[in-house]
Amino acid sequence: MPRKTDNFSKFYNKKNNAAIKEGFRQEKKAAKKERKEAIERHFEAKRQEREKQLAAAGSAGTPPKKLPGKRTPPTVVLKATGNPASASKPADTAPHDPNTLPLNKYIAHGGVCSRRDAAELIRLGKVEVNGKLVTEPGTKVSPSDLVKVGGKKVTISRNFVYILLNKPKDYITTTDDPQGRKTVLDLIRQATTERVFPVGRLDRNTSGVLLLTNDGDLSQKLAHPKHEIKKIYHVTLDKPLTKADFDKIVEGVTLEDGLAHVDVLAYADTKDKTQIGLEIHSGRNRIVRRIFEHLGYDVRGLDRVMYAGLTKKNVQRGHWRLLTEKEIRILKYLNSSFRGSLAAPAASAATASPAPAQKTTPPPKKFKKTGHTDPQRHPGEKNKTPRKSASSADPLRGRKSSGSYNKSKARDQRRDTKRKPDSE
Repeated sequence: MPRKTDNFSKFYNKKNNAAIKEGFRQEKKAAKKERKEAIERHFEAKRQEREKQLAAAGSAGTPPKKLPGKRTPPTVVLKATGNPASASKPADTAPHDPNTLPLNKYIAHGGVCSRRDAAELIRLGKVEVNGKLVTEPGTKVSPSDLVKVGGKKVTISRNFVYILLNKPKDYITTTDDPQGRKTVLDLIRQATTERVFPVGRLDRNTSGVLLLTNDGDLSQKLAHPKHEIKKIYHVTLDKPLTKADFDKIVEGVTLEDGLAHVDVLAYADTKDKTQIGLEIHSGRNRIVRRIFEHLGYDVRGLDRVMYAGLTKKNVQRGHWRLLTEKEIRILKYLNSSFRGSLAAPAASAATASPAPAQKTTPPPKKFKKTGHTDPQRHPGEKNKTPRKSASSADPLRGRKSSGSYNKSKARDQRRDTKRKPDSE
């Protein structure tokens, strides 16, 4: 049925806000693309002009013309000297190959060990390059060279891989087991094609967080005891842990290889005292099990819930995930501080001649409520004038002037004026 009026025709084809914004977005995108193409055409024209000039200068034997906005290196002209040896000596113009690496860095990238340990292996004569014994760690090698450490070939890996595995029980933490038992590498076959190895180790009956990587430097850092990498375990005992044994563990337990300390010890469940939470940074072999076995407890279950800040959250038992870039960055700078670098300048400053004492002013007093640093006025106070001393107020009375004092002074003046006529 046709409409009787056309007053609403202006609303028929009206666009909504989303369509209008999308139109603006497409126009902006097209303008940006057009500007990028114009810039590329401009630089391509300059590049072609420069190549033409270089070709013309090479054929004519003249130096190329300098283009505006482009700095060219100065031409060095060698003067002929009377010494024929200097004239015949060739210049060292061998280009630097970006694919070559120092031998110790090559071995570290191959996942064998850290650079420092690789340098020690090289000095001990355990490394061969292309069948020749090499004892210098700084020897340059390329990926095409055949490098062997202890008779085993080293394959360099430039793509570092970091895998977090939630290890289940009955798996061996090793890359190869002669007895044919299941290893942790069987769980990450589909994760990467790189040769990775576990950082640290977990017992066969221990489950939890396990890190695997081919970064030798990071592995050495996390395994070294001086960095004190924190580890948190959930322990299940065969009987409740008594308060006396709890205190003994906190104070330290003497084992056959020395005193064993824990950083934090707590009951995971206050109602079930067989569930214990323990934080420790020691990396000694089976340290957690030996602590409780020394006190007469049998560890029924041991699960590592955190390692170096990494947890098994959202990772099911027997599954894995790749670390994020943020996690990798945190691991590489974990427990790193500039305390050592700051201590050297401080020590040198202390041994140097003492500088003349400078007058130091105390910091301004802060109010407790708002931290305002103005002692004269506080936002919560009334606008008061500072108190004056007695001497600055009135030398006659020794007190500050007030309204009553002014009135009495005026009264004394009136009395004196009345007495003047009588004296005359």
